[in-house]
Amino acid sequence: MDHPDIAEVARRSGVPASTLRFYEEKGLIASTGRRAGRRVFDPGVLQRLALIAMGRAAGFSLDEIALMFAPDGRPRIDRETLRAKADELDETIRHLTAMRDGLRHAADCPAPSHMECPTFRRLLRAAESGAMSAPEGGLSGRSAPAAAGGRRAPAPRPADG
Repeated sequence: MDHPDIAEVARRSGVPASTLRFYEEKGLIASTGRRAGRRVFDPGVLQRLALIAMGRAAGFSLDEIALMFAPDGRPRIDRETLRAKADELDETIRHLTAMRDGLRHAADCPAPSHMECPTFRRLLRAAESGAMSAPEGGLSGRSAPAAAGGRRAPAPRPADG
């Protein structure tokens, strides 16, 4: 493939042209010129878009992803940043696992009402204290404690009964 235009890049990458223009504004990708009024890109843009997609799927912000490219456009991914994101994902997984287990227990609990279930009441107390709040920034965003280097207390795990 020579230098694909924006429509071809959008088709091949699955990224809408509007997003490609936004990425260009943010400095994540760069067009190499225009052909028939349309932006054209270096063929390497598809690999760069794949790296951006991987970063977004892992929960990195666009600003964080931008730092993962050298000025010449080549990837320069800091391994410590990857470790920190993996740790953050581990914490999110622990949080979601505890929430899933709590929901399953509440759905299957043999107590006549949830308020009569000791496990449900323990979960309710944890929620009242804020220990079961959703991670800040949603499930894919960085939490303030993690971004500041702090650690969020793990969500309580439901016990049997």
